[in-house]
Amino acid sequence: MSWNWNSHGQPFLPGYTFRDVTKSSFHRPQTLSYKNGYALPRRPTVGIGQDPLLSEQLIQQEINELSLETPDITYGSDDQSLVEEFIPAHVALDKKVLRFYAYFEENILHSPEEHYRMRPVVIYYYLEDDSMCIIEPRVENSGIPQGKRLKRQRLPKNEQGDHYQWKDLNLGMDLEVYRVKYHITQCDAFTKEFMESEGIVLNEPEPMPVDPYRKCHKNPPPTYTTPSDWDIRQRFLTMDRKVLRFYALWDDTDSMFGETRPVTIQYFLVDDTVEIREVHKPNSGRDPFPIVMRRQKLPKKIKPEMFPSCVLEVSKKEVDEYYSPKDFQLGQTMKLLSRRFLLYDCDSFTKEYYQKNHPDVEMKPLDVSKQTDTLQETKKELPPYNGFGSLEDSLQNCLHLIPEPPKKNVLKMLQNDQVLRYCARLDSQDPKDESRRFILSYHLSNDMINIYEKPSRNSGIIGGKFLEKTQVPKPGSSPDNPEFYSPADFAIGATIEVFSHRFVLIDADLHVLKYLESISSQIPSETLESLRQKLGVVATNNQPAEQNGDDVAEPSP
Repeated sequence: MSWNWNSHGQPFLPGYTFRDVTKSSFHRPQTLSYKNGYALPRRPTVGIGQDPLLSEQLIQQEINELSLETPDITYGSDDQSLVEEFIPAHVALDKKVLRFYAYFEENILHSPEEHYRMRPVVIYYYLEDDSMCIIEPRVENSGIPQGKRLKRQRLPKNEQGDHYQWKDLNLGMDLEVYRVKYHITQCDAFTKEFMESEGIVLNEPEPMPVDPYRKCHKNPPPTYTTPSDWDIRQRFLTMDRKVLRFYALWDDTDSMFGETRPVTIQYFLVDDTVEIREVHKPNSGRDPFPIVMRRQKLPKKIKPEMFPSCVLEVSKKEVDEYYSPKDFQLGQTMKLLSRRFLLYDCDSFTKEYYQKNHPDVEMKPLDVSKQTDTLQETKKELPPYNGFGSLEDSLQNCLHLIPEPPKKNVLKMLQNDQVLRYCARLDSQDPKDESRRFILSYHLSNDMINIYEKPSRNSGIIGGKFLEKTQVPKPGSSPDNPEFYSPADFAIGATIEVFSHRFVLIDADLHVLKYLESISSQIPSETLESLRQKLGVVATNNQPAEQNGDDVAEPSP
């Protein structure tokens, strides 16, 4: 293993080097010198690996040459010849480029129309640094990536590392670059003049070969198209802004929540296109989306297809016939783009047009009052009541997407903030239920009933709340039109059915009789008489209701 040694005889390793304390100049040396105003690289100084004796000999030789020279300023020079001005190569050959025109063949493998293609290129040779670049002219709509094929660089000539020089280029030769052969055919005038000035004889220029694919498409096979009898320009001048307007009904009842909607069908005579617009009415609840079908030509007959198509759009080549004004007649149902339209009327211009051009077509308006009845709002069908919760709460799920609490009659709640209390027993076949007593409270503010069971000692039945405050429908009433219990139905001895439980009223509060007598016109006489008979003894003896056996107790909290 060999080591590098420094000037002190120590190996050139970290820790063995010493800083020169006598060194006072730390500037970086210049690498360029100027000659006649041009920047040139300076002569290298003595460095690592150079022989210092050889450098000293060169310096001594220059000193001797300077000492032997005679000053021309004092005595003048004997040589009167003019010295040529020094110009570097990169300045003398700056922006001087040789341009050659060439082409290369590209093989086409998978095409029955062509086997190869001729692609022209331009070869630029820069005399400044002997670099070259190859550019292919762009052709519009060619579908081929064109432009710069090779960026500016020195192109290799062989495997020995040689590069192409301007002396190697000539007309009629093949320039092989990266396994692609470019055949040079022509050059520009500057290139020709430069080559001849350097003593190189150029070959005769060759014509650029024609691409067979371009030649085939430039001169297509002759075809003959029969001219149309209808002049498009004359049709535009005579039929522009002339539109046939039909009033129709769009039958959309087959779809979910479908209905019959009024529309306007417009037929443009200038280009035989059709547009369908929906007629909007104020406060209809629909978005103002005007166009049902954009303006387009409607195909009437389509040619039969040999193979199934994978696209929804129909091209002009596939259409055998389009709709014409003869196909639009009042009273008939037309199917346009899988939608049914009933034509029932048209405007005055349309009638005049048919009378003048198609007198055989009868344009008689149609009465569509029966069809338009379907436009009226139909009554919503509510689903049957499932028995969960109150009927008003369940109804909110059908009326609103986000259920809202049912509205309350605040005026009624403020005027009738009273409670009517009745004592009842359970009508049951079980002998254990004979001794059970219940307090039935009727709230006049919201017509709701709640039932409280009185606790009884040693009965084995826990008393307390039996029914939450709710509206109780009468037996036999439907959920669509329910009929609830009212104070007129609560007579002494009457049977009240509360959700499959039968209760028999046996007593009432004295306040109940006073309230019902105040509205005696709304209460049946049988109900008032039953209450008077039950409460009349208590009222004459001035005794409280607790002594009557079946008293009405205040529910405990």
